[in-house]
Amino acid sequence: MKKATLIFVIPMILGQLISCTEPEAESQEVPMENFRDEVKATTVRVGQSETKSFDYLINATGKIEAANEVMVIVERPGYLLDVVVQEGQQVAEGDLIARLDKTESQMEWNRAQVDLRSATAEYQSRRIAADVETYLLDSLGNSERDEFWKASSGLLAAEIAVKEAERNLEKTDIKAPISGAIADLQLKKGSLVNAGDEVCLVLSTGLLEMKVKVLESDIGFVDKGHSAEVYPVSGTGVGITGKVSSINPRVDENGLVQVTLTLNQSGRLLPGMNARAVIRSPQNNSLVVPKEAVVYRSGRPVVFTIDNNEAIWNYVEVGKDNGREMEILDGLVASQQVIISNNVQLAHQAPVQVLTE
Repeated sequence: MKKATLIFVIPMILGQLISCTEPEAESQEVPMENFRDEVKATTVRVGQSETKSFDYLINATGKIEAANEVMVIVERPGYLLDVVVQEGQQVAEGDLIARLDKTESQMEWNRAQVDLRSATAEYQSRRIAADVETYLLDSLGNSERDEFWKASSGLLAAEIAVKEAERNLEKTDIKAPISGAIADLQLKKGSLVNAGDEVCLVLSTGLLEMKVKVLESDIGFVDKGHSAEVYPVSGTGVGITGKVSSINPRVDENGLVQVTLTLNQSGRLLPGMNARAVIRSPQNNSLVVPKEAVVYRSGRPVVFTIDNNEAIWNYVEVGKDNGREMEILDGLVASQQVIISNNVQLAHQAPVQVLTE
């Protein structure tokens, strides 16, 4: 009986000894360095954090306008004999636009000339009779006496009437007040027109303006002389350059400030066209990184730098964004390598390999 008991106890003891040694073998950890060596490095491209002038871009929309826009009107009533321009035609200041019938104006001028000759004759006769003038004339100086004769003879009035007639005669030729393009031509040859009737607009298409509305939060970054690019809202055509020429010193009820841009050349932009403007506001001595370097984790901006071929997670505070670069206010220093590709899923201290071209 004792021998059977001993045979049964020995296997139990051996089983307990074996079970005690197995957990010790399983509890041995693999070194982290060995694990990292087995993870394939992520290939990345890198950029550089640097301190430089940074262009903050302010976007706004508005309408293109002609810098000069003058409505040509009829100044004399009469028949419109001829219209010598077409819409879209370029004219120079003083070029003929339309021609009125001169008959009535010519007759007025002829009558004024007759009256002038009559008044001149009366003036001369009064001078000849100067030796029999009254004591009043003897008391006047030579220039005052001459003015008296001109006034009493009607010569002054006749001279003024001639000048008015000459001006009215000139007004029968309707001329361009400024250089530009003809627009909104409203009259036709043979029309009976009155003084004040509108003929057409003359637009200075070679010199354009654009009035845009800028948020009051951005207006502090805008100054006269800042450069801008203007593009059609349609997205077609090449943008043209311009500058900020004036800033309205009042904020409207919507929290917007009107800024006027003067454009250097018209390109394919026309007055009345809707357009988009990008105003460049240079910011000096800003720490910037390529925009691709900034990723967001749990809503916070992160930039990965490289140390010993590992990606280093850096929380940063970002500032302005111009579409190509982003301003860094805190979290980085200048001249650091920053990862700009394959950084969305990177982890802290993940192995990386810089891709060189």
